[in-house]
Amino acid sequence: MEPLFQDRHDAGRQLAERLTGHLDQLTGAVVLALPRGGVPVGYEVAKAFRLPLDILVVRKLGLPGHEELAMGAIASGAVQVLNPEVVDELPHAPTLISLALARERPELVRREELYRGDRAPVPVEGRPVIVADDGLATGSTMRAAVLALRQRQARFILVAVPVAPREVCERLRAEADAVVCAFQPAHFRAVGFFYSDFSQTGDEEVRQLLAACAKF
Repeated sequence: MEPLFQDRHDAGRQLAERLTGHLDQLTGAVVLALPRGGVPVGYEVAKAFRLPLDILVVRKLGLPGHEELAMGAIASGAVQVLNPEVVDELPHAPTLISLALARERPELVRREELYRGDRAPVPVEGRPVIVADDGLATGSTMRAAVLALRQRQARFILVAVPVAPREVCERLRAEADAVVCAFQPAHFRAVGFFYSDFSQTGDEEVRQLLAACAKF
């Protein structure tokens, strides 16, 4: 199968095309991107519709020694989401979760300070929010993002991703107000499989894209 996207910027542009049918729900919206990989995607969405762009830091709680397996996720605002399909099968789950939290909480704080600098978070209370990432696998990270935005009293939450499994999108529709996924492949392997260039997004690129959107 040929990759669907050249890179994250291309994915963001394709995703923006799929969002045009929701514009009547997005007056006064803000785009929140999940760092780091979601920021180039969110940038293209924000650029297409001339919307403010900010970050929503979410950290996956990976199983120690097998970090690619998500036990859950945490997000700004002391939000914690657990993945029962994984946690219920783990011996000593509380200890493993505590270890993951001790590892990820400092990184969450570091990234907020690094990426945003002295800029205050863009207010979301009472506003529509497009929350963007470069793709979903289990959806636990995005679930934490949606819960964080509920805590911050966003008026309308639209999850926007270029690619994800169909069943993950369906679960998110029960928690977000809308989900837009450009592609839902029948056979999902990993998010990076659908990109020609899935190289890591660097901290400096995140800062530059946020600064560029501050000029909109």
